[in-house]
Amino acid sequence: MSDLIRVLPGRELRDFETDPHLSQEWLVTNGLGGYASGTVVGPLTRRYHGLLISALPNPLGRMMMLNALSERIRLPSKKVYFNGPRELTGSQVESTMQAQEFRLEAGLPVWTYRVEDVVIEKRILLPHRQNTVHVTYKLLEGSGTVRLGLRPAVHFRSHDAFVSTPLSEKFTLTVVDEGYEVCGSGAGVPLLRMHCDPSTAFTFDRKTIPNILFRTEERRGYPCRGAMWSPGYFRADLEQGAQVTFVASAEGWETVRALSIGEAQERELVRRRAMMGEAHPEVRTGPPGELVFAADQFIMTPVGRVEDLARAHAQGDELRSVIAGYHWFTDWGRDTMISLEGLTLTTGRYNQAGWILRTFAHYVRDGLIPNMFPEGEKNGLYHTADASLWFFHALSRYVRASRDESTLRLVLPKLLEIANKHLEGTRFGIHVDFSDGLLVQGEEGYQLTWMDAKVDDWVVTPRRGKAVEINALWYNALMLLSEWMTDIYGEASARPFAEHAVKARESFNRRFWNEQAGYLYDVVDQEGGGNDPACRPNQVFAISLPHPVLDRERWEPVMDHVTRKLLTPVGLRSLSPDDKDYKSRYDGDLRSRDAAYHQGTVWGWLIGPYVDAWLKLNPGKLAEARALLNGFFKHLDDACVGSISEVFDAEEPHTPRACIAQAWSVAEVLRCWALTSPPKFM
Repeated sequence: MSDLIRVLPGRELRDFETDPHLSQEWLVTNGLGGYASGTVVGPLTRRYHGLLISALPNPLGRMMMLNALSERIRLPSKKVYFNGPRELTGSQVESTMQAQEFRLEAGLPVWTYRVEDVVIEKRILLPHRQNTVHVTYKLLEGSGTVRLGLRPAVHFRSHDAFVSTPLSEKFTLTVVDEGYEVCGSGAGVPLLRMHCDPSTAFTFDRKTIPNILFRTEERRGYPCRGAMWSPGYFRADLEQGAQVTFVASAEGWETVRALSIGEAQERELVRRRAMMGEAHPEVRTGPPGELVFAADQFIMTPVGRVEDLARAHAQGDELRSVIAGYHWFTDWGRDTMISLEGLTLTTGRYNQAGWILRTFAHYVRDGLIPNMFPEGEKNGLYHTADASLWFFHALSRYVRASRDESTLRLVLPKLLEIANKHLEGTRFGIHVDFSDGLLVQGEEGYQLTWMDAKVDDWVVTPRRGKAVEINALWYNALMLLSEWMTDIYGEASARPFAEHAVKARESFNRRFWNEQAGYLYDVVDQEGGGNDPACRPNQVFAISLPHPVLDRERWEPVMDHVTRKLLTPVGLRSLSPDDKDYKSRYDGDLRSRDAAYHQGTVWGWLIGPYVDAWLKLNPGKLAEARALLNGFFKHLDDACVGSISEVFDAEEPHTPRACIAQAWSVAEVLRCWALTSPPKFM
């Protein structure tokens, strides 16, 4: 993994408001949905920035347990330097440590600080499937003894709660052997356990730090000032080559101390080496290799849903799901199914792919898989018209790669339920119109397609009626089901689904083709009547899916329009710039952002279906297809370093926005890189 090191380019990192590095963030996850994250230069700018956001059993969900560490070093010359959030170090501080370098090694963040002749390295790691963080400091260079001081600061709250949420009414600090426990007054919130290894001195010096500014929250129109509490500080003396690790955890002491610090860190590196060895050969090195580590951040065990975990274990299985994006998304059905191939199959994690599919098969209700699981709740919400259809696609990719026929047979009754419920009619107005065989969706107050922005009662892009990608997915699902039924039960059992597919295809090509424009309507028989002529990327799925519903002679004009109007270096615009509703920037408060979310904003994940469709028109031109991914690798130094954002502004410089790390963005770029591998000759 020696080549999988990303060093930020440019000058020394500095901590002031105009520093471009302030918009660069890092992310470490723990396989449970918990994480640590911050800016590479130190200031906390989001409510989600912290060193330990723990994933806890419902109804708690993800909780902010350790917000920050203020770092102080005293040199042999007696001069003192500070680092960390300005409010924690004190407004009168004049000497600050500035990071000379930030880099990722095997996907994990490393900082190097140089002050005078002293060089200190800092690393952050979350042991896999533990709500624990290790922050390790090592003195690389320097003569004499350097004293390190670490002041932890806390604000126990939901990670999604506003920073203005009041602090606990009281905090309690308890000494347990060589460790320390901080307890707040919130009901059910676990203790925060802290210690340093090797053991260091602790000074009790409690203080409240008020009026901390979170700049990104301010820009996004949310409450932006909050407070933290600190119990005191740890101090350790370091000589050249020595190191100390600060440990904070929401786990019990027996878990925290089950492994030594060195063993825990080595096992994580072993896990990461094994992960890389399992991945597709084309994604084991360079920027694609970095995305293998990024992909790992989204696959998690949803420990909050204790009953589901017990059920899975009782049948000899494991519970797995996919975090749609960091920081605020939970697991979403649509995102999981779209991401599954890139996150698990391209990375060689076939077992986990099977666990994910079987997990979601259990959640099928009325022919639907959940749209999403709300934070801290055990039951999913089902308001989606496409997630269940993407389930067919994900399963087909899995079976093709793994040859796991037993999972197909196990899940097939659920697939039949989904198809039959769509034919009969199910929740949210989802049903087949038997006059033309096309799938209809829509109910007042709901946003059922992937273009799902909603502010209060305003559904920005309702798309009620017969949406183009929903019907492309419906046809694909019918064709897959027909194939599976033929293979397992014989042709007669498959015939009804094959007949529905034939009817849907004929109607699709007759109803969706916009002769005047030369591309596909986005919605036909839309709410209020008529067809929606908006030029959107959704029409690409009529070509890109394994069973394309669109007639071959119409592929070129559709792709020509999509290429000219929607293609950018980082994905596809969600609406043509020619449209009156087009928005070029995704920024501002929530209403402004959601008004632009699917009205021009570029979505990175859409490069996947675009590449699939492009290769169908240009078979064998793998190098040209792979070149379409170059913009994403340039982006790896932006936003979340080493990962890919959710969306980008529609116009240059295509500023990354929204989630700093998005599952389907990473998954589709990884998948397409493997897909465009040059052929190997013996």
